[in-house]
Amino acid sequence: MWRNYLTVAVRALAKNRVYAGINIVGLALGLAACMLILLYVRYETSYDSWMKGADRAFQVQTDYKATPQGGEEMHLQMSGIVVGKTLQKDYPDQVEKLVWVRGFSPIVIQDGQAGEIEDLRMVDGNLFEILDVPFVRGSGATALPDTNSIALSESEAKRRFGTLDVVGKTLTIVDNMGNVDYRVTGVFRDWPKNSSFSANAVARFDLGVQFADRMGQVTGWDNQQGWNFVRLRSPEDAKLIHQRMPAFEKRNIPDEVTGDQRRNPGEYQDYRLTNIRNVHLGDAQDAAVRPGNDRLTVITFAIVALLILGMACVNFTNLATARASQRAREVALRKVLGASRPQLIVQFLGESVLVTAIAMLLALGLVELSLPAFSAFLDAQLELHYFGAGGVALPAIGLVLLVGIAAGLYPALFLARFEPAKILKANKSAADAHGSGILRNALVIGQFAVSIALIICTAVIYAQTVYAQTADAGYRRDGLLQVGNLGYRGVDNRDGQVAEQLRRIPGIEAVARSQIGVDPGNNSMSRVFLPGSTTQTVDIGDYAVEQDFFKAMGMKLLAGRLFSEAQGKDDATTPPPSNPAYQAAVQALIQRGLNVVITQEASRRLGFKSPQDAVGQRVRTEAGNDNGLIELTVIGVVADARFRSVRDPLQPIIYTMRRNGFGDILVRFSGDPAKVREQVETVWKRTIPQVPFGARFAEDIVRQQYDQETARGQLFAAFALLAVVIGCLGLFGLAAFTAERRTKEIGIRKVLGAKTRDIVRLLVWQFSRPVLIANLIAWPVAWWLMRDWLNGFDQRIALTPLPFITAGALALLIAINTVGWHAFRVARTSPVQALRYE
Repeated sequence: MWRNYLTVAVRALAKNRVYAGINIVGLALGLAACMLILLYVRYETSYDSWMKGADRAFQVQTDYKATPQGGEEMHLQMSGIVVGKTLQKDYPDQVEKLVWVRGFSPIVIQDGQAGEIEDLRMVDGNLFEILDVPFVRGSGATALPDTNSIALSESEAKRRFGTLDVVGKTLTIVDNMGNVDYRVTGVFRDWPKNSSFSANAVARFDLGVQFADRMGQVTGWDNQQGWNFVRLRSPEDAKLIHQRMPAFEKRNIPDEVTGDQRRNPGEYQDYRLTNIRNVHLGDAQDAAVRPGNDRLTVITFAIVALLILGMACVNFTNLATARASQRAREVALRKVLGASRPQLIVQFLGESVLVTAIAMLLALGLVELSLPAFSAFLDAQLELHYFGAGGVALPAIGLVLLVGIAAGLYPALFLARFEPAKILKANKSAADAHGSGILRNALVIGQFAVSIALIICTAVIYAQTVYAQTADAGYRRDGLLQVGNLGYRGVDNRDGQVAEQLRRIPGIEAVARSQIGVDPGNNSMSRVFLPGSTTQTVDIGDYAVEQDFFKAMGMKLLAGRLFSEAQGKDDATTPPPSNPAYQAAVQALIQRGLNVVITQEASRRLGFKSPQDAVGQRVRTEAGNDNGLIELTVIGVVADARFRSVRDPLQPIIYTMRRNGFGDILVRFSGDPAKVREQVETVWKRTIPQVPFGARFAEDIVRQQYDQETARGQLFAAFALLAVVIGCLGLFGLAAFTAERRTKEIGIRKVLGAKTRDIVRLLVWQFSRPVLIANLIAWPVAWWLMRDWLNGFDQRIALTPLPFITAGALALLIAINTVGWHAFRVARTSPVQALRYE
């Protein structure tokens, strides 16, 4: 019996090559897309699962609540040094191991040559006792046994020494303590890409020695400079600590007093333990370690993949029911010869599984061919294994059975219900009289609803990404070079010399050092009292800049004036906090007061009706390090500048002018960008040769800010194209069979005077109606999805009808072109041949 079923199935496929080809290609495309996306989803959800003991490794994260004072909601992977130390002290029975990690990019001297190690992590303990990474030389247990020891990754060891046998060798790191020798104690395997943490080197240092000159950063609860990692004795201990966290915060976090106001940081910030496996898809994202992802995005792609696979199944169902008339007599004869309905259902389900199996083989070939490019596009380590852990052989077999049964069940039930007497008695197949095609139309509507929704999503994502990259940011992106690495110890005070020499280069229009630049990695906030109030404050960004900062950034002055070195009250320069003269300088500054320039958003939050009203007004803010309050006089208001992504809220800013303590040099230029960068690099290497040169153009930085949105839009575009192709394959097959079934009807219409264009219009309209109805379903769904997505941006495009109308018109045009050829070919057939049909 099974042999007979197989023979019949193969003959049926061979006899109807177009039908078989459409089904197999459509299913193969759907299965390939589904498998690629499921590989991606499995990869995204597998982060850090490879690590031994990952269930007990946690990261202490900080959550900031939105406050009435203007503080924005933020989720940070970082937490203060004191947070981890206090957790370990309060919960010794739960916290087995604690290590604080600092991201650092110091100068590294090897054989007298200065360089740098990308992703160097400084730790105050043995990090490998928490994050268990495999070692190729030494072991995690013996790595970093004491201060001034360092472990290198395989790649870094080979890059620096040309071999993995580096244990015992020495590297010199230049930090705030000077030149310190570190002894290599081990070599670990390169951190896999599916890790939320990365490091090319991990060096152990003495926390007390490193922060001896700034102990306030060790004890400050609101000071995040690194990451706290803990190993708990049991994964369940995290729940216990979370339950007691409010009491922990109330017990340990001291009140902050500013003027007459007392506030506890615990009121607007919370701490939580996040398992290392949940960091990548968590709320807190930190591109400084390794860019994470959005859990909703991963789920969305999984749903889209399943929808595309469902569209392929719909094709199978539609085409199988459409050609039921061709197999009606076969069913009737089998029933006459004794076949039962269950046997017929099994036969047709077997044919469906056979088609799906052939499609799966083709899909696996497509996956193999496209996986390298897909992995490179996503910057992921996607791998396809058939057997073993993570193998796809069993899931593929399961998918074949599931898809085969899902796609073939209704056609099997539909075909098996035919009554032999009616079919064998009739001059034409009784199958033609059954049903009105409502189900087929509904499935076609569903297919094109998915396609149209994906086209709309693609258009909106693309438009928002372009808008984010090109919208007025409040400064000029073109002709702006941003030079970093001013935080190195080797820079000392020579960054001022670099800036002065750059101003002499032809083509450079303005140069300014600054604590803030495009896509800043820092976030400095101060509490500012509202005018005339001793209790009400707002949180406003506070950054120091040089006099020509606004000219270099190309920012617009709205009211008042900008900074001038000729005005003594404009200058906020003080010695570093480690300098004995610091306290006296701060007190002198408090006595004198300070002129500041604020942004339009800062003016609004301080309660001024217009930029002009803000000029000349005075406010007070904390002077830092509990030195009291300083009076600020607003001398100018500039346009808001969006230095960060449009996803982040626009930050109100108070600018102060000073001559030290900067992180970037901003260079405004005209002419050839490559030549200007080369000239800037020459000046840098001549002045500060021991410090690596790092500079990027503002346009490149902004483009990189939206890489994730760009990639997401491209993936949606690929899915939309694939959905349209699969939908058109089904429409093509339906049009072919429908035209064939209506050959005699068309012949009669032509005899009665119908013209070719009338016939074409009749057939095209039949398949256009489902597409028009699909718009009514796709538009509200796409609007709801894109509205929520756009609401994640602080600055966004308006959701206009244009992408909806365009997507609907495009889908309709594609559908018309798909069926138009069949309609035209059948409409031109001679009536004589049509009436001799059957």
